[in-house]
Amino acid sequence: MDASRSDVLILGGGVIGLASAYYLLQAGASVRVLEQGTPGCGSSHGNCGTITPSHAAPLAMPGMVGVALRSMFRADAPLYLNPRPDPERLRWLLGFARRCNWRDFERATRARSAILQRSRTLLETLVREQQLDCEFVAGGELYVYRGRAQMEADERHHAQVLDRLGIAVERLRGDEVEQMEPALLPGVAGGLFHPGDAQLRPNRYAAELARRVRELGGVIESGARIDQFGLQHGRISHVRTTRGVFHGEQVVMALGAWSPLLGKLLDLRLPMQPGKGYSITYTRPELAPRHALVLREAAVCVTTWGSGYRLGSTMEFSGYAEGLNRTRLDALRRGAAAALREPEGPEVLEEWWGWRPMSMDEVPLIGPSTRWSNLLLATAHGMLGVSMSAATGELVAALAGRGTPALDPAPYAPARFGL
Repeated sequence: MDASRSDVLILGGGVIGLASAYYLLQAGASVRVLEQGTPGCGSSHGNCGTITPSHAAPLAMPGMVGVALRSMFRADAPLYLNPRPDPERLRWLLGFARRCNWRDFERATRARSAILQRSRTLLETLVREQQLDCEFVAGGELYVYRGRAQMEADERHHAQVLDRLGIAVERLRGDEVEQMEPALLPGVAGGLFHPGDAQLRPNRYAAELARRVRELGGVIESGARIDQFGLQHGRISHVRTTRGVFHGEQVVMALGAWSPLLGKLLDLRLPMQPGKGYSITYTRPELAPRHALVLREAAVCVTTWGSGYRLGSTMEFSGYAEGLNRTRLDALRRGAAAALREPEGPEVLEEWWGWRPMSMDEVPLIGPSTRWSNLLLATAHGMLGVSMSAATGELVAALAGRGTPALDPAPYAPARFGL
């Protein structure tokens, strides 16, 4: 088998692995990325591409466990918990339930806010300076409400949280929302506009990051499925893949939802579950929304690019069950049809599903392992991988000894779970 050595070996070629590779290369390290498919082929491909400091608040708050349990009886619920018995999922759910209190909510919110705001700044600079052709637009994101109940709940647990964090949010009347966004059907009760949010085309962002990694001298091994780790004296000595055996002085695990499966080979029980998301991509409708939208009652995200149009979101906890669930896709269509004049584009280009890497506390795992001396984790970003990618890459490079962290790394440390 071929053996290749680099300063840093990155496991995973999604936006987190590629951003980590980019910042490590900029800091002078030699880097090799191992990707079982092609760069950006997982959740980096089909998400809605929004960059959202506004999403600082986690799902975990008092009352959310009841919402999750009730969802077992509605296969089309925005948050769906599959009732099929699964010990790993039950263990995760119990850990999630323990964190549905206001103290943990505030702790997670602060940690998520810090990395989201740092990443938003870095990402715009990265796109501009590296000339990444990914349809980046700093146009904000608009939450749309057709009833008072959801709007009042979000005022308490979303808008006021952003106020405390210093993240801009604008409260709008229904007529102001309709004037701002002519693509909406009449009958809007109100809205929240997040001017600091942005959007991009995620598959193009991943492709452009991969291009820059290669141009800077990084190597990306596509089709390199990991089969085995060599372990010696508390270190990872090598990684065996279908493309050969590779060595790195340091190893970064950026495998997204696959991290718990590979973690078992390293005797690491990662507190994560795959949260399955869906999207439908179309050619652009004639009356496409001007802004990225979140239709709050239906929990549907709508993103318009110059090159297309996408409906996405939903959260399904069904373990590692593969394939499209038509019920979930139909829910996206119904949610869009209830709010938009032209809810679908003329032509369906892709129906997609992907696994989001959800941690128990909804804070990513970024930092050194306490078990393996040369392992860094960069995973568990949930629904915010694109949003957090640049700051994660910067932090990984610093923690690999290539600079001083711009963020306090403590809230993201794997050591909080004994990892």
